[in-house]
Amino acid sequence: MEEWLRFSVAYWHSFRGTGSDPFGAGTIRRPWDDGTESLENAKRRLRAAFEFFSKLGNKYWTFHDRDLAPEGATIAETNANLDQLVELAAELQKKTGVKLLWATCNLFAHPRYMHGAATSCDAHVTAYAGAQVKKGLEIAHRLGAENFVFWGGREGYLSLLNTDVKADLDHLAAFFRMVVGINRYGMLGSIDANTGSPDLGWDTDQFPMDVRNCTVIMKAVVEQAGLAPGGLNFDAKVRRESTELRDLFIAHAAAMDTFARGLKNAARIISDGVMRKSLMARYASWNSGVGARIAAGEASLEECEKVILERGDPKPSSGHQEHFEAMLNHYI
Repeated sequence: MEEWLRFSVAYWHSFRGTGSDPFGAGTIRRPWDDGTESLENAKRRLRAAFEFFSKLGNKYWTFHDRDLAPEGATIAETNANLDQLVELAAELQKKTGVKLLWATCNLFAHPRYMHGAATSCDAHVTAYAGAQVKKGLEIAHRLGAENFVFWGGREGYLSLLNTDVKADLDHLAAFFRMVVGINRYGMLGSIDANTGSPDLGWDTDQFPMDVRNCTVIMKAVVEQAGLAPGGLNFDAKVRRESTELRDLFIAHAAAMDTFARGLKNAARIISDGVMRKSLMARYASWNSGVGARIAAGEASLEECEKVILERGDPKPSSGHQEHFEAMLNHYI
């Protein structure tokens, strides 16, 4: 099961999260954190994180560059701060055996990125993002990261009135071409193992505890032959009211168990083949005749017209959604 469930702990939520939400300040105070942005506090926090990883028993962690070290007055100072923490992280990885699943750059939190990073209207900002990503790739390589991830939380626009969409997309493409030019990795990406609450209007990043959802996810993972070199990253945070350290352990352990149950369910679903058989029956018309020719790119509009003139209108077919849901429930 370990080969399929490549779990990692997200440093930003578990070790930088404070329990704040849109309606209130933070509620979580960790014993290792003195509330400052000093290098000493950053190092103490990182040591606590690796103690947590070791006790939890997971094999991977993930981070944003700005999670690790405080930002300085200049990019040179920022990079120097980062180098100190990366050296400590390398020591801790070697000592514990915990590996870096992926690293990423925070191109969204600082006010300079209010208009985006690669899609900013200010080329100077995009150049800064490029310099930040260059450093991010270098430290990821230093720590043996298996992937590098981009999260475009500020990319896009708020109003079409002041946006040149084509220019933004062109600039984004140019940015990624620069990255590809020095990228050392064969794959970008992972699964963010978190969920939201339908009762609230913002992204709650809760730990995944729903066996049904995890079964569906793991079914997709197994059907595509696994996630490696990606993994299941717990980009999730304990609730604002869950303020004890034991809550952090329980959240991760319970989510791991939920995915493990989902994997077992998914294996049975795929092995039995009943759902697959029903799915293939829905798409049977694509295996022969005009369906096969359309799928192969061999049909023409004239052929489509000829078929309809000869066979008439298509007859309604049921989606049998309730049947599929009942089948899934059988395995859960």
